[in-house]
Amino acid sequence: MKSIDPDLLRAFVAVVDCGGFSQAGARLLRGQSAISLQIKRLEQQLGVRLLNRSPRHLSLTGEGEMILDHARRILDLNDALAARVREPELSGIVRLGTPEDFATSHLSNVLARFADSHPHVAIEVTCEFTLQVLERFNAGGLDLAMVKQEPGLATNGTRVWREPLVWVSADRRHTGTDEPLPLAVSPPPCVYRKRATNALDASGKAWRIAYTCASLAGTLAAVRAGLGVTVLPKDMVPADLRLFDEPHHGLPDLRDTEMALLQAPALSAAAARLASHIVRELERPAGNDG
Repeated sequence: MKSIDPDLLRAFVAVVDCGGFSQAGARLLRGQSAISLQIKRLEQQLGVRLLNRSPRHLSLTGEGEMILDHARRILDLNDALAARVREPELSGIVRLGTPEDFATSHLSNVLARFADSHPHVAIEVTCEFTLQVLERFNAGGLDLAMVKQEPGLATNGTRVWREPLVWVSADRRHTGTDEPLPLAVSPPPCVYRKRATNALDASGKAWRIAYTCASLAGTLAAVRAGLGVTVLPKDMVPADLRLFDEPHHGLPDLRDTEMALLQAPALSAAAARLASHIVRELERPAGNDG
């Protein structure tokens, strides 16, 4: 069997991660037509169709989903080997911005594994609200940024995480009543706060801000004390709190949350390696608990 050109696999992975040919071209510094040609060549070499294309939608075929996992692993090994030859001891400082809740629940173990493999790379992590992370990133203050976004939204980043949002409380006394729903939330510009109030407004359910705290720990303490209801990704709900994701609780459905990884132009070798590590760790099923 003929060898598969890693550049073709890299184009395929970029199209999937970026959600389109033009966005993938921008990342790989190639034209849209060149990326399209690479995908066509890869499909011809493999003898299968990888993508379903339409003017407004792009999705993986069944074969594409299977091959995507292999492509990522091949590129990881290829890049690791190339980096080992060029950079026997990768070093430097990488500035990463992320929302606090994602950092504490999913990112800490991912970063710890990277630190174990690259002891000479220093990671500076800044935890802020998504909009503040974006502002810092756009101002050039970050190399990498984890940001919350609406699922399906066009982005220059790589989608690395998605899970449903749920209502969380210490008990059920706040739900299923005509009283305004007390909310324990972060101050603006919190994405979850806006998602909660918009959903309640759309459903006609009255609400009030009962507790505001910029710290996730402080918000959870208020919920445990019975001061209000909050919104969290389902996988982040502490074992001692209740989640309400059933219609009879009288609370509106909440759409999924999605996390994307943004990368600054002209990344250092250390930052590029960390970006690849984060994408790989968060996208693999075994990494979703990390």
